[in-house]
Amino acid sequence: MQSISLPSKPPTSPHSLFNLSFRIFFSAAAIFAVIFMVLWSFVFTGHTNIDAQTLNPLYWHGHEMIYGYALAVVAGFLLTAVKTWTGVMMPHGYPLLGIFVCWLLARLGWVAFGLGIGQGALLLYIAAVFDMLFIGTMAFVIFRAVLQVKQYKQMGILAKLALLTVGNGLCYWGVISANMNITKIGIYLGFYLIIGLILTIGRRVVPFFIERGLSITGTEKITLRNSKVQDVASLLFFLVFFITDVFYYNKYLLTISALGVAIVNVVRLLGWYHRGIWQKPLLWSLFIAFLGMCLSFVLYALQPWLGYNHSIAVHGLSIAGVGMMTLAMMARVSLGHTGRSIHTPPKTVNIMFGLMVLVFISRVLLPLVDTSHYLLWIMIAQGAWIACFILFCISYLRILASPRPDGLFG
Repeated sequence: MQSISLPSKPPTSPHSLFNLSFRIFFSAAAIFAVIFMVLWSFVFTGHTNIDAQTLNPLYWHGHEMIYGYALAVVAGFLLTAVKTWTGVMMPHGYPLLGIFVCWLLARLGWVAFGLGIGQGALLLYIAAVFDMLFIGTMAFVIFRAVLQVKQYKQMGILAKLALLTVGNGLCYWGVISANMNITKIGIYLGFYLIIGLILTIGRRVVPFFIERGLSITGTEKITLRNSKVQDVASLLFFLVFFITDVFYYNKYLLTISALGVAIVNVVRLLGWYHRGIWQKPLLWSLFIAFLGMCLSFVLYALQPWLGYNHSIAVHGLSIAGVGMMTLAMMARVSLGHTGRSIHTPPKTVNIMFGLMVLVFISRVLLPLVDTSHYLLWIMIAQGAWIACFILFCISYLRILASPRPDGLFG
């Protein structure tokens, strides 16, 4: 086993926010989730001067939810988790600030484009430079750490990061070449890669979090089941689904593969289930997020036969996977990695998770049964999303910006 040299002096940073990446990126993702959804509500109702000739407003929305919000959460999680997995110190202090500034400048370019400020295409060209620097630097430091300790089992995650870089590049290439079909492919490629990452990481951390959350001193020790067969089956079904929906549409393949993903992960959820999770919001939220993803894959499977809009299934998967799952992960990681008890989260978490469930119901389920109030359901979902992340900011920004109570660096 390779030994890892410890630093000669304790690490330092100019502010607690830059001790580890989850602090700054979770904070920024939550604030961005509020600002961007408020702006999207104005774009959606036609109250901004967005340049639709340069970029379809729907693709503007999709890009920033994936490569803006979701990738910020992924950066915060991975740049923190890889330190735990490998023992190699990840960027902190000013190097971390540099990575974050690249993300921030790219987001400012996209927000300005949405507001119709300045020359639209030029803003996106500038954003492209910083976006590529952000994701490229993130992937590089993770790759370097994994190679340093020869932890090759992480190569699947690295491959997804490499493909995310390709997907984001396609989005910008579509803008540059005035070909929105290329941009669409880049957005869906990024979306399904993020879902793939969530399924991969979720398979590791959800049972671990449930075991840790329920195996408290003096009570029964919880051991949850996991299966390599389920892992392989989920991966294969998801790969076929991904290729079919993005590159080679066939309704039979789509239905079979989407149902396959749903069934495998429902079986997996049954193996993770314990009645005690309902007493722990940081646990039932993860369970509900996975269940919502499974339901969304069922919606994908049924859509070719029942004829409802494809975006219903897309939004189901995005709200459950990108919305609820990332929210639940941020709520838990922000406590554990700042030295606070995961057993006593802020009292607002139940409301936060309840609001995200309302987003799913209003944006996905209600339009299925009542299309006559479609705009109303979307507005309710937008309002619930905004309220949810405002509550997260109120409850967690102080925690994320404060030193650890035990005085340790992290």
